[in-house]
Amino acid sequence: MGPLLHWRGTLGTFRFSTAGESHGEALVAVVEGVPAGLPLKARHIDLQLARRQRGYGRGARMTIEKDRAHILSGVRFGLTIGSPVAIVIRNRDWRNWKRAMSRERAPDEAEARAVFVPRPGHADLAGSLKYDFADMRNVLERASARETAARVAAGAIARRLLDEFGIGIIGYVLSIGPVRARPPNSRRASLPKREWEEMATLAEESEAGCPDREAGARMAKVIEEARKNGETVGGVFRVVALGVPPGLGSYAHWDRRLDGRLAQAFMSIPAVKGVEIGLGFKAAELLGSQVHDEILPGPERNAVVRPTNRAGGLEGGVTNGEPVVVSAAMKPLSTLMRPMLSTDLRTGALVKAHSERSDVCAVPAAAVVGEAVAAIVFADAMLEKFGADTLKEMRRNFDSYMEQVRSHFAWPRQST
Repeated sequence: MGPLLHWRGTLGTFRFSTAGESHGEALVAVVEGVPAGLPLKARHIDLQLARRQRGYGRGARMTIEKDRAHILSGVRFGLTIGSPVAIVIRNRDWRNWKRAMSRERAPDEAEARAVFVPRPGHADLAGSLKYDFADMRNVLERASARETAARVAAGAIARRLLDEFGIGIIGYVLSIGPVRARPPNSRRASLPKREWEEMATLAEESEAGCPDREAGARMAKVIEEARKNGETVGGVFRVVALGVPPGLGSYAHWDRRLDGRLAQAFMSIPAVKGVEIGLGFKAAELLGSQVHDEILPGPERNAVVRPTNRAGGLEGGVTNGEPVVVSAAMKPLSTLMRPMLSTDLRTGALVKAHSERSDVCAVPAAAVVGEAVAAIVFADAMLEKFGADTLKEMRRNFDSYMEQVRSHFAWPRQST
């Protein structure tokens, strides 16, 4: 990964960049496109940063860091002012890495904590080839998932914007290793908002981030077994966007299809190897009548309903008014305490791979990062459709559009 992570988006939409290394002095996020007048305080960001640090299977780094957001710009008297919002998250562990991460003079090799043996599955080797580094410390410091703290901070600002329009983002763990949850009501084809929110509450109460208590306990045992054996373990998490209006995204332009934008956002999370929307890969095994969602006249005037949500809230790259459901598969982390075989790039000798302090399992944390990147995508899409210089103007545009949506279904209702 290069020095900056830059989110796609045309002029006037939500974009952000991050900078910083895992053991550097700080992480930085710069967020652009936030309309003026949005209530925003550091505590809105700190809440999400704290959630990212929790979860069974996290490593010792999480006992060192107490992530807090320091807002440098873009906010005055608790309201955004239309200019870029800059956020700094200090790395407390930097005090132990000042010489190794010095921006001035290089210390000797031992103090530099140089890395010459790549880890299988990590960016170490590919990154060193790309940038011609002998010392792979330059790669792993930025490729580290520590960067996602800055992304969660940017996502917290996106969430604040979405809150103003009744859009909520929830996430939870579906599986860790071979253990798969069966959340309450999960077998039903479609859930009302209240029941989705109940699942999110159960997940928040679980160290494994899982709404199924019995499965969560078994997940903890799988993580402990992996820890004891010097292994790591992955899993699947799900993110659901509630209250999303129909019409976000585009069927007319390939790069504006919202399903594609969500897939890219989730695949950008370190260690994520697969993304599904709605039924996902399961849809390939079924017949059309078992996959598509019927469209029925609603019980209220000027509305239609879908008794199922197999499409996961997206049809043709456009939101259809149902909850948007995205699941992502996370591989086991690359750093093993019982390392795999690798090659010392100085000598060509067969050796054990480099071992760096790491988590045993980060799936619960990845679910929080998934919520953040989903919020960023939806904030971008909302600004794309209803964008304005101020929150007040954006709300007028949104309200006018929703009135248009309601008037679209203007057929006379039959008396019963």
